[in-house]
Amino acid sequence: MLARLPASIRRRAEKIPVVLEVRPSAAMIEDGLDPDLMGLFTGNAISESDPAPVPLQIYLYLRNIWDEAEHDQRAYRKEVRRTLLHEVGHYLGLDEDDLAERDLD
Repeated sequence: MLARLPASIRRRAEKIPVVLEVRPSAAMIEDGLDPDLMGLFTGNAISESDPAPVPLQIYLYLRNIWDEAEHDQRAYRKEVRRTLLHEVGHYLGLDEDDLAERDLD
């Protein structure tokens, strides 16, 4: 899924653990996360120098992505890729506006 990224970015992105979950946990939702969230990046963006209080990870919430894809296999695969690239974008320091400009919102 990351093969089309420039090599320098791809090498960094491939080191980020990707955690596959069905949905966000009850504790995450209690902390204010949207129960329909499809992905989440935790940790610091590469531009940040302070240590992060949480590990560097990307979470993909597969049931939410499946629902967004309206249970269509092809749309699901496309949305998994898009969500992963969205979260990698956060790792690269992009905000929501930057991601929207790249059609990754």
